[in-house]
Amino acid sequence: MADDKTKRAPQDSSRIAMGEDYEVDYWTNKFGVSRETLQQAVNAVGNSAAAVEQHLKR
Repeated sequence: MADDKTKRAPQDSSRIAMGEDYEVDYWTNKFGVSRETLQQAVNAVGNSAAAVEQHLKR
């Protein structure tokens, strides 16, 4: 089943889908970072939301 684009939160809240603009918007707002910073964190630790959050708190 495809993602429902009308939903504001990610379909799988444990993963960050950088290819989905609405998910990127959600995570950048949640973490208070830019898209570039979020992308760097995903590149560093993978797309696990928990790992990205921990990485950004350092």
